[in-house]
Amino acid sequence: MTRQQSPIAVLGAGSWGTALAIQLCRAGGLVTLWGHEAELMANISAARCNERYLPGVPLPKQLSLDADLGSALQNVQDVLVVVPSHAFRAVLTQLRPLLKNDARLAWATKGLESGSGKLLHEVAEEVLGKDIATAVVSGPTFACEVAEGLPTAVTVASTDIVFAADMAARLHSKTFRAYTNDDVAGVEVGGAVKNVLAIAAGIADGLGYGANARTALITRGLAEMMRLGETLHGQRETFMGLAGLGDLVLTCTDDQSRNRRLGLALGQGKFLEEALAAIDQVVEGVQTAREVHDLALSQGVDMPITEQVYAVLYEARKPKDAVQALLNRDQKAELS
Repeated sequence: MTRQQSPIAVLGAGSWGTALAIQLCRAGGLVTLWGHEAELMANISAARCNERYLPGVPLPKQLSLDADLGSALQNVQDVLVVVPSHAFRAVLTQLRPLLKNDARLAWATKGLESGSGKLLHEVAEEVLGKDIATAVVSGPTFACEVAEGLPTAVTVASTDIVFAADMAARLHSKTFRAYTNDDVAGVEVGGAVKNVLAIAAGIADGLGYGANARTALITRGLAEMMRLGETLHGQRETFMGLAGLGDLVLTCTDDQSRNRRLGLALGQGKFLEEALAAIDQVVEGVQTAREVHDLALSQGVDMPITEQVYAVLYEARKPKDAVQALLNRDQKAELS
């Protein structure tokens, strides 16, 4: 038996936003899903299915749809933003004058802000101020599996323990476990860096380098993630959890991952533009590779796998040459 909750608005009608809206309904929520494309929202409403992003998955009857942001936010205290990282600041800026005084904001966006390399909680604080309660939802998830009700677990991270618990309760159901955490920076770093590393794993598999190479990339990639995360005041334990190792393994090993599929295509000799066109959805790791690369340089953090992914994406380095550059690095102690 589901439990009745206060209304919540989900902003972003892509695959992940739609899946989370479905899950919130499944867990007993009164949910409005907003998307900025009026035609898309009209099509979803008519079909009661997001055929563009989640074909074949019916929407719950209690899920409301709206293309007007002001209307979607009426009588809503809690808001969940699920838009690409490059649109995050713009959506928050649009959202700011429409929020109630007691509003609370969560996001399930993974990445860093384009151009500044800021973590998204820093962007939220700049746009909305320090007084609003905020949280980030992250973990090893594919939208289609969540929408279909397959078993899933995520982390809800916030420095506001009440909001973290409330948001976790909104999401929690018989097939969806939501854990709480207070390490916002660590969870955000994990969710961003894993996309870059998934491109690397895809490249290695596209080149036919096998399971040994993939596992080495995942393991050494985790070390990179932890070095950057701890530098940005994340907690080491976070990177061994759902938002770190869990999300990293999922994204590097399953072809539902757009970032992995991009890497596969690059490893198989396709050009970046060709590979992106074939995927035809946002591949967060492309932008994030640049931001993480620049952030690592500014912080003095050694991230050789990220450096090579950046070189493939932005400096036209051949994938084989990028792998060879990693293999040619000086021998060192594993835990140094």
